[in-house]
Amino acid sequence: MERATAGLRALGLSFDAIATSPLARAAETAAIVAARLPDVPAPRELEALEPDVPAAETLRALRLFARSRHVLLVGHEPNLGQLLALLLTGSPDGAAIALKKGACAAVELTALAPGGGATLRWLLPPRTLRRLGRHG
Repeated sequence: MERATAGLRALGLSFDAIATSPLARAAETAAIVAARLPDVPAPRELEALEPDVPAAETLRALRLFARSRHVLLVGHEPNLGQLLALLLTGSPDGAAIALKKGACAAVELTALAPGGGATLRWLLPPRTLRRLGRHG
């Protein structure tokens, strides 16, 4: 994840908030990102990012971050893929997006609601992030 974080840095990304699942691997990943990116706040644990939490419940919990412009979510499958599907299509089922461990997606929201005007800006697998980190 350290090399993938170099890719995030090469993209010039920064975050106003980091929300992480309280499970150990996600919390460790969030801590790595926070330590390696400039001016990023400490991660905040959010139980709604655990693997088996329904996407609609996760979305409701994310209202805590409504005032933040750039929020990094660190969690697990199938929760994150279902959340992406809910934001992009209005349904967490059927069109769930499978994310590899360490993958990152940028989603632009006009509303924090299911199918509420979310646009997928990019989706990068960890391999691409690592390459960006080597060349950035």
